[in-house]
Amino acid sequence: MRTPSLSDPDQRMLLHDVADRINTVADQLPLPDHVHPDPGLSEILDDEVRHLARLLGYLAGESAFRHRAAARYPNQVTPSQRRTTLALARAAEPAGAALAALGGAVHCLGVLADLSHQGPSHASNRTMTTAHQQLVDRLAESRAHLARAAKHLRTAADARSIRPALAPPTAVPARTR
Repeated sequence: MRTPSLSDPDQRMLLHDVADRINTVADQLPLPDHVHPDPGLSEILDDEVRHLARLLGYLAGESAFRHRAAARYPNQVTPSQRRTTLALARAAEPAGAALAALGGAVHCLGVLADLSHQGPSHASNRTMTTAHQQLVDRLAESRAHLARAAKHLRTAADARSIRPALAPPTAVPARTR
């Protein structure tokens, strides 16, 4: 059985496609000055957590599949395939950190929702301000991690394999009789 392999251009296209999908998740997150603790934000978080979780699952699954294929068919693995596999695995770490930051944002949003149902007081206002800032920070943190993951993928996709220059032929010493 032969392992499925992608050509170099297909592997570059794959990495750019995954980077685009990661950027799409980041683009759906509100910018700091547009963060409002309302039901609309909870829907955005719900959607983007699901999208990012699927992307993280894809990164993990594709890395595992490629690792198994390389172990089964070591003579068929090209340097380009190894770079692609490493890029996908490397992108999983910031994608996971982005997902964790979104989990923190969900928590902050829950705190804000709870506080909005309590009577106003100086302490609750201060707590709401702190929770709102933490929400903004978690969203910014997630965006930064997603940008890092996409950058890793694009850098790997755009890297050219460096082929060693062929050594010039050496002169064969003349035989003396």
